[in-house]
Amino acid sequence: MTSPYGLDGRVALVTGATRGIGLAVAGALARAGARVCVTARDPEGVRRAAETLGGIGLPGSVADPAHLSALTEFTLDAFGRLDILVNNAATNQPYGPLMDADPDAWREAFTVNVESPLRLTQCAWRAWMREHGGTVINVCTEGATHVGPNVGAYGTSKAALLHLTRQLAGELAPRVRVNSVSPGLVRTEMARFVWEQGEDAVAAGLPLGRIGEPEDIAQAVLWLASDAARWITGTDLLVDGGTRVRAALPASGYAVHDHLRARGPATP
Repeated sequence: MTSPYGLDGRVALVTGATRGIGLAVAGALARAGARVCVTARDPEGVRRAAETLGGIGLPGSVADPAHLSALTEFTLDAFGRLDILVNNAATNQPYGPLMDADPDAWREAFTVNVESPLRLTQCAWRAWMREHGGTVINVCTEGATHVGPNVGAYGTSKAALLHLTRQLAGELAPRVRVNSVSPGLVRTEMARFVWEQGEDAVAAGLPLGRIGEPEDIAQAVLWLASDAARWITGTDLLVDGGTRVRAALPASGYAVHDHLRARGPATP
């Protein structure tokens, strides 16, 4: 019997795919049989990722609409189809209280985290998915549904992405399934400022006893992209090590908010 996780013959496009969650997602899809196209701003990182994955890559910024159009054409020219789109690229700037937020940085957050996933989904829809079907997976965050210190721009933009996911799921059905994955704290460079100086304390406050790894998120994305999730759309899959139920622990050692107050983010 063929595994429902098999993606042989399918093509996936993953943004922000040179490190962290994006690279892990691209790797999981490739190992499941998909041919993969990756993109990110770093040309050398894109080259290395494409070589490692046995796929292709096109460097550029997802904030540039021209790059998104070119990326779609590049994928279709190389592989002849586009079945899976993973909108993973994101920025966590501006960091700090919203009353101090720079308007240009605020707009940039929404351009990268909300507008770009919409624009790339439009490109994929018009070029392939409208006629042939497919699936779109947006990488959101567990912080999209609650507040935290200094991450208001990031959380608000990701909350918008969460709603966009549901809206698109309704508009693009039944041809295209649209879902999201919301990671908790994952060991990535982008989140290093949260976990690096207090990993033990943070992990102790999670029911599953550790922070996440990029592969934890990649497996969730793989499942949503596969036929195992063929009757699922408009859903957000929370992958957070039990963050939402940590209040049931005998003693709460969850220290993420303390770290967010005390430290600043790494440059994405």
